[in-house]
Amino acid sequence: REAGLERDGSQRWTEQQANDWYAHEPWLVGSNYLPAYADDEIEMWQAETWDPKRIDTELGWAEQLGMNTMRVFLHDLMWKQDSAGFTKRIDEFLTICQRHHIKPLLVLFDSCWDPAPHLGPQREPRPGVHNSRWVQSPGAAALEDPSEYPRLAAYVRGVVGRFGHDDRVLGWDIWNEPDNDNRGSYGDTEPTNKTDLVYALLRRAFGWAREGHPAQPLTSGIWHEEPGSTQLHPMAQEQLELSDVVSFHNYSPAAKFEAEVAWLRHFGRPLICTEYMARPEGSTFQGILPIAQREKVAAINWGFVAGRSQTYLPWDSWKHPYIDHPPATWFHDIFRENGEPYRPEEVKFIREMTGKQAE
Repeated sequence: REAGLERDGSQRWTEQQANDWYAHEPWLVGSNYLPAYADDEIEMWQAETWDPKRIDTELGWAEQLGMNTMRVFLHDLMWKQDSAGFTKRIDEFLTICQRHHIKPLLVLFDSCWDPAPHLGPQREPRPGVHNSRWVQSPGAAALEDPSEYPRLAAYVRGVVGRFGHDDRVLGWDIWNEPDNDNRGSYGDTEPTNKTDLVYALLRRAFGWAREGHPAQPLTSGIWHEEPGSTQLHPMAQEQLELSDVVSFHNYSPAAKFEAEVAWLRHFGRPLICTEYMARPEGSTFQGILPIAQREKVAAINWGFVAGRSQTYLPWDSWKHPYIDHPPATWFHDIFRENGEPYRPEEVKFIREMTGKQAE
């Protein structure tokens, strides 16, 4: 680490500290990453299904695109099951990333999709359904049980304590979409007071992470605020007040993406778009990447390789599964499982944007 860049992460960074950190980073481009063999975070990480060779192959494709980061979800049950083994696999993953010149953003908790995660063999993907087996961390049972909170604290303290000064890690995304109620998927099985429970835990989770004095920034991305909003949702306000760098999700066309970037500039901190790119929604590489490059906004699209996650299928597949026909246009993802690009012109464009095309 360069002289003068070591930071005490026990408190939220100042705007100056955050911008100084970002000034030493390249323009960050990457994907939300789940290997093709996994339908959720547990299947990616647990020992029985862990496949570093496959990950190495896929991250090689990312390197060829000029990508230099990946957003990767961890899971609290992995720590509960075998903290030493989980730590070893994270270390192995970071070594693979480093080989391909990729610094991942690691996600600790997530409020999206199935609220009943479990260890062991994961269920097969639901035919024709987008992200049909992704699981929340923590699950509803742990979220509703205060006696589980020390376990969750141990997970955060353990992981951030081990990797909080590791130059192979870009940063920590503390909680993905904390107030997502999954109304269109698992809404009937969610705690009725879920948002209140997560709101109460979010600040604690940031605090647990900061106890390790991490040298990397902490963040949690806002995801449903309208650009220019003067009245933020309470959760979004909390996320912005706790984050060292501002992160956000935007699946809208270029004009709305650009408007959100302009609005978020007022917070005075580096901007990381941790989710974008949904082709039928008008969010495309060709539309978003030129704006992100010009504004030096980190751009991390959803989906890298089409696999068991089935995120090439659209969100509406939860209501109308694509069982007997493929979608007219892939929703997310860049590569087929064999490494062939879904759209070669997209791959060419990404390489041009990252400067990889000239090599």
